[in-house]
Amino acid sequence: MLRIAKLTDYATGLMTQMAHQPGRWVSAQQLAVELSLPVPTVARLLKLLGRAGLVVSQRGKGGGYGLARPAREISVAEVIAAIEGPVALTECALGDGRCSLERDCATRAKWRVISQAVQVALEAVSLADMATPRLSPVQFSSLHHQPRKA
Repeated sequence: MLRIAKLTDYATGLMTQMAHQPGRWVSAQQLAVELSLPVPTVARLLKLLGRAGLVVSQRGKGGGYGLARPAREISVAEVIAAIEGPVALTECALGDGRCSLERDCATRAKWRVISQAVQVALEAVSLADMATPRLSPVQFSSLHHQPRKA
């Protein structure tokens, strides 16, 4: 089974919560209450999301955290990358020498295609989409489906 990490799931929920009220500045403590998560977890996620340029912070009265860009301009792929790093279903799909077999791997090219398809799908869904009660069908315009040969 393919899964994202629990922290990534929390980060996506946190960002979606912020997308529900654009322009709102919210504290880590308030987000923790709203999402029923521990404050240290929320603080850690906000730090990682801030480093990735997805949230910004503002000090002082009325300050807190807010989205760095409009929710429609932030993709789920960006949130995942902020917490887990680049999307790749196998080590060799990253192509950076993490697997000793990648040079002679017969399936490496196909895993790269599959990883790219997952990346495109994740890029097609924005935080605004996630914050919408009912998600309309996503169009994957970057994917070109090739019919299987019989």
